[in-house]
Amino acid sequence: MDLLRFITAGSVDDGKSTLIGRLLYDSKSIMIDQLEAIELQSKNKSDGEIDLALLTDGLRAEREQGITIDVAYKYFNTPKRKFIIADAPGHIQYTRNMVTGASNADLAIILVDARHGVVEQTKRHSIIASLLNIPHIVVAINKMDLINNDVEAYNKIVTQYAEVATSLQLKNITYIPISAINGDNIVDTSANFPWYVGKSLLQILETVEVSSDINYRDARFPVQYVIRPQTAALHDYRGYAGKLISGIYKTGDAVTILPSGVSSTISAIEINGEQVDTAFAPQSIVLHLQDDVDVSRGDVIVAANNLPKVDNELEALLCWMGNKPLEEGNKYLLQINSKVVKAVIKSIEYKLDVHSLQQEPAPAKAILNDIVKVIIKTASPIAFDSYRKLRVNGGAILIDETSNVTVGACMIQ
Repeated sequence: MDLLRFITAGSVDDGKSTLIGRLLYDSKSIMIDQLEAIELQSKNKSDGEIDLALLTDGLRAEREQGITIDVAYKYFNTPKRKFIIADAPGHIQYTRNMVTGASNADLAIILVDARHGVVEQTKRHSIIASLLNIPHIVVAINKMDLINNDVEAYNKIVTQYAEVATSLQLKNITYIPISAINGDNIVDTSANFPWYVGKSLLQILETVEVSSDINYRDARFPVQYVIRPQTAALHDYRGYAGKLISGIYKTGDAVTILPSGVSSTISAIEINGEQVDTAFAPQSIVLHLQDDVDVSRGDVIVAANNLPKVDNELEALLCWMGNKPLEEGNKYLLQINSKVVKAVIKSIEYKLDVHSLQQEPAPAKAILNDIVKVIIKTASPIAFDSYRKLRVNGGAILIDETSNVTVGACMIQ
């Protein structure tokens, strides 16, 4: 059974948390004790209704204000697929939280309030989805019951969003009219929309093709752990464990270890303790090399005829998530997959206007939620691809050396 990771995003009060609650409730993915708990806490319990938003709005501040602040993750599955849902906040000041939740998403559900249409935060979240190269977008036009399920209003919003999607070069877009609070078109298609001939939201999530989004061309294997038992039975055993993030490896393939550039050949591949001839992304594997070479955690084993860039200077679009401003000369730790190196901000090139995608002059400092183009210099060379080409090897984070807090999300150019 495969896995779909998706995020819900939209403006404040568009109904993101209610949508997820309804999805979990109607698909019977809520435990009895969870259901009893939210029944007790529901604001509308006097009239018998359950406040489904309480399933994801877990922080006390969220429940008091009726908004989502942090990214809430929920896990559920149907007979067809497993799911991880990230419920992103709608407020502008929590944009960084959406970046965090969307960084690994296969699909984004962007909610639009049918009464208001495409608003500023809709565009902002769509821009972030574009920057993060999310492969699939579902535009869920919610609260259709409040406009009497008007097909003309629905079509007008579809036209509005299509213009945004074209300007951002978004692909694989699906539109669906819904009423999250009533459950219309969430798990099953609703008779309240006789003019809609598409699938329900859950049917879309169950059938969207995500395996085709995996890059099988560019073989990349970041080493997470070097296995050396050094026991009498396994005296000469040396294996390199990690997740195959892209590509295909076969026994006998010529490989290069980066950043050192040393060459070798795959002598064996293990999956779950058994030897196999071939491994595919995104499997977790153990590689064995024919030569006794120096390989450490953070090194990347790649196909010899398909090398990524190796450099100690890189350009990146950076979403700043720290409370302290980002300035030229600031020092951080940069992590890409399992590689962690010291880094310094060499320069800030420009600021990106998230409303128009226009480049603005470089600010003296970047503040919370700013998206800026930066040049980063690392203490030692790293292997990387551009984010647009290979998201799994083109995304990195900046970590504050003193607090160990993640302060920046990087999309390498």
